Amino acid sequence: MNTINLGRIEAQGLVKRFGKVDAVRGIDLDVAPGEIYGLIGPDGAGKTTTIRMLAAVMKPTAGAARVSGYDTRREAERLRLQIGYMAQRFSLYGDLSVRENIDFYADIFGVRGADRAQKILRLLQFARLEQFQGRNADVLSGGMKKKLGLACALIHDPKILFLDEPTNGVDPISRREFWDILSELHIRGVTIFVSTAYMDEAERCSRVGLMYQGKIIREGTPASLRQLVKGDLLAVQASDLPAAETIIKKLEGVHEVQVYGDRLHVFVGDALECRPRIESALKAGGLQDIEIRTAVPRLEEAFISLVTNQG
Repeated sequence: MNTINLGRIEAQGLVKRFGKVDAVRGIDLDVAPGEIYGLIGPDGAGKTTTIRMLAAVMKPTAGAARVSGYDTRREAERLRLQIGYMAQRFSLYGDLSVRENIDFYADIFGVRGADRAQKILRLLQFARLEQFQGRNADVLSGGMKKKLGLACALIHDPKILFLDEPTNGVDPISRREFWDILSELHIRGVTIFVSTAYMDEAERCSRVGLMYQGKIIREGTPASLRQLVKGDLLAVQASDLPAAETIIKKLEGVHEVQVYGDRLHVFVGDALECRPRIESALKAGGLQDIEIRTAVPRLEEAFISLVTNQG
């Protein structure tokens, strides 16, 4: 293994086929050591399959990948000792305590020696679980289970961490705490490859890949992806939102309309030119309490727009 590739994730033409279905259709990746790379996309896009291939849990149908310098096909066993992998349903043992679960994974990864107990204690403190180490895993909250899973995945000091939707179903406060821990790992130089359905989490990544129908359709920093949205964005409020949406969609120069709570996000070719026309059309339609302002697209809006316009 070339030490210069420690922490790097590389893939060329990676394909996974299940029968006649291509779950992953020829993706290329180059994730630098120490990056947080976020993979986002709808259910069925191929995110889990991609992570499982990179973590050497599943063999690709075609293509190749090297992770931390190891070939995922030929050196899978050695690779697994160098990475941390947390599946969507991480295999915790409910009848074991927090401490016993970590001890179990320490045994699996051959973590022994005089510093084992100290390492486990540091992980318990790091995951904010020290006071719960005697509690059985099956009575922990969802957020605590996720943090325990992360502690188990970190017991052998991996250079790369693969996380498959690690905060799915977790409350917002626990999600923030989990990402605070990931940020600390990032500062320490650990490469983190994470799939997520939450766009606020994707905003915290160094780079993001937008995955759709088995392919990465766009890749870049969150800021650069937001700029891919065509035209300008107007936030529109009115007394009757469904009626406003119907009226606006018919206007020339309007590319797309998305509903966000009590307002419409309207993508237009030119905000200065379209804004007065939208306002006039809404007033002519009998709507009141009209408010229109320019807005900056969020990553979620950029993703929806990019996927909607695929074809």
